[in-house]
Amino acid sequence: MLDQHIAVFGESGSGKTVMLSSFYGSAQEPRNIKKSAFHLVAESGGQGTHLHQNYLGMKNSATVPAANKFKATTYCFLLKFKGEQATGPLAGRSYDAMRLAWHDYPGEWFEHDVSGPEEEQRRVATFRDLLSSHVALILVDGQKLLDNVGEEERYLKSLLGNFRNSLIRLKDDLLVDGEPLAVFPRIWVVALSKSDLLPDLDVHAFKELVIEKVGDELVDLRSVLGGLVESDGALSVGEDFVIMSSAKFSPGAIEVDRRVGVDLVLPMAAILPFERHVRWVQAGRVSRKVAIELVSGAEIVAAALGSITGLAAILAGRRGKVATVVSLALTRLLPRVEKALKSAGSRLEDLDTAAASTQENLSGTLAGFRADLQTAEEEAVLVKSVG
Repeated sequence: MLDQHIAVFGESGSGKTVMLSSFYGSAQEPRNIKKSAFHLVAESGGQGTHLHQNYLGMKNSATVPAANKFKATTYCFLLKFKGEQATGPLAGRSYDAMRLAWHDYPGEWFEHDVSGPEEEQRRVATFRDLLSSHVALILVDGQKLLDNVGEEERYLKSLLGNFRNSLIRLKDDLLVDGEPLAVFPRIWVVALSKSDLLPDLDVHAFKELVIEKVGDELVDLRSVLGGLVESDGALSVGEDFVIMSSAKFSPGAIEVDRRVGVDLVLPMAAILPFERHVRWVQAGRVSRKVAIELVSGAEIVAAALGSITGLAAILAGRRGKVATVVSLALTRLLPRVEKALKSAGSRLEDLDTAAASTQENLSGTLAGFRADLQTAEEEAVLVKSVG
């Protein structure tokens, strides 16, 4: 199973809980279930009911969910393929192929001191969980941008400054024996929330606004993050941008079917790390330890997309310790991966039916995720780093 983690960082009121509720609730709409190849299921039934309730409150009563205060929660979702396309023992049955952990936390922890040692321990534990993610979103509140038109740097500097200072204060608690982290979110996407409030601002204009107003602060933030992580050359901070809106909000109505960017959460969590990690490993920008970590994490995606054999060949042609070690790691993976690759088309007969069906569905889903990212780029919703 592909296991991906995403962390969403944002101040209180920036829209994290609304986004999470919109993400899950929209997947429960009958029309969306019908056209999707998979079910999105909450591992915790109680969490799923709560998020769905939030969504229905927005949809039917124009009620915005209450913010999550002083309590960090991790929501885990399973992509369960429907099984309609499967044959043999899987026919008509659903099965798991991807798990997404979405780490939610109180935005107040960036803005205020904690109440005491117990809350401080919870904050440190939460940040450790957040920093084990594959992708991080830094939310820029569209309402606060609107409140500071012409002087956006006042808000943006405060946002990035609070974030940077929180990390500096927690650094000693986050690092074990002072050692930099090998597992770390290396892709930090700057995300505009409540983009429906700024309809004339596409992702390119948003990127230009942020870089013009707080480019220096982004560089400072990258430096702080680089101090936490091993192989800091493999780090993208403020190089990817996305605009998001959980719904169209107007007085007395919330149109939940008018979302922007929220449906990119799964594609970004699944595809961005794979594409970026492979690029960094090929460029020799990571240590041996990190290379093994990144490539092994990309194994399932690479296999599903049918590219791991090509990746191994490229790396095998490189010289140097990192390339050698990674190539050896891939060599160990290849027998299993090649078996998966052979599961396509007419070569299914030698393979386990369940594995083959899972592989085919995962391949199709990941290919669809890639297409979703490409469409988002074409529609000026997403800008991906080319570095």
